[in-house]
Amino acid sequence: MPTDSLAAPVRADYLYFVSIPTRWMDNDVYGHVNNAVYYSFFDTVINRYLIAEGGLDIARGSAIGLCVESRCRYRKAIAFPDDVDAGLRVAKVGRSSVTYEIGIFARGEKDAAAEGSFVHVFVEREGRRPTPIPDPLRRALAGLVPPFA
Repeated sequence: MPTDSLAAPVRADYLYFVSIPTRWMDNDVYGHVNNAVYYSFFDTVINRYLIAEGGLDIARGSAIGLCVESRCRYRKAIAFPDDVDAGLRVAKVGRSSVTYEIGIFARGEKDAAAEGSFVHVFVEREGRRPTPIPDPLRRALAGLVPPFA
């Protein structure tokens, strides 16, 4: 389901999940997880997948992914001490870029509390010039392209 749909995405729309505990400091003065924290959830699920499944070496790899675009649509509040499940899928893989779609779910909930997208452009670590997505990462990303896309 595309992220611009009016209907909330559901768990079945995503292919990889990471459970993330919320922290006391994640809540803002309004009693819910602050909007900026959702972007850390996005970073966490994406990079956990790239490291575990694609062999991304965040400390020494020659190619690194830089975020060039991100967005989030909030649908339902989440608050500490809730745990969240971050779901991940890939919408598009280009030569040097990838567009991810993320769903943030309260533990046990079917509908996403938030949904977003995130675009990585892979660049040379040293020169920061765009570079093709390394083959191991490209293979891992292919595993997140939904069959219904």
